[in-house]
Amino acid sequence: MTTIDTTAITAELPEAFDPRWSRLPGIQVDGRRITIDPAEYFFRFESNTWLVADWELVKSQLLDVDETTESAVEQLALDFIKQHGESTSDAARVVGTAYEVYAYLFREEHLASLGLPQITADHLRMLREAATLMALNKVELDGHISNVGPCWFFPAATSVVFDLDDETGGMLDEVYHGGWFNEHRRIESIKAHAALGGRLVHGCQSVPDQSGGVVAPYGASMANFRDDLAAFKAGWIEQVYAHRVNPAA
Repeated sequence: MTTIDTTAITAELPEAFDPRWSRLPGIQVDGRRITIDPAEYFFRFESNTWLVADWELVKSQLLDVDETTESAVEQLALDFIKQHGESTSDAARVVGTAYEVYAYLFREEHLASLGLPQITADHLRMLREAATLMALNKVELDGHISNVGPCWFFPAATSVVFDLDDETGGMLDEVYHGGWFNEHRRIESIKAHAALGGRLVHGCQSVPDQSGGVVAPYGASMANFRDDLAAFKAGWIEQVYAHRVNPAA
């Protein structure tokens, strides 16, 4: 692991996170306050800058804009990022922005139309929390994965924190990386992720592969991303699962 800055990351969020996040190394939860020790939390931490845009601007200037025959929604998001994106080394700002993005994407009003009656409001809370922490992961334009934390491996991390069995953890992963989004939701996701400087991409086809996801900048090399991910994922997934309180879950 390469660590460029071991300064603790502390973020105050609008709602308290589950205290069981502290089961993972390097993270402590005290109500709404989350503290992360990069040296302990990340498997790889090579960059302490992220691209973000103000969430209030996203809400007011992008979420309600419709694509046209001349400008697809992806182009709208890219243009917005070019105009409003800012590089920041304030990890707490990244976490705070991510919380707003995922509070919007995983809001309870979607439950009725999701088509998965087994998904509950509590499951949406789990998704919001895990996805918020995943925003600290990072992919460079050349496809190199510079930051990797335990939440990259979504089912493994949620099984540790929330005592989920494999089936439930996999179901949540499906909702996170595809099952939630019909085309309307996909468009919503593309717009919202402009606040995190890119689009949500995944290394996996389905739950069993467990290759996770990250908000990657538009233009990032997906071929290099795929190859880098394949080289490291197996060993790190095992390390996450090792923190299960109930290994039989």
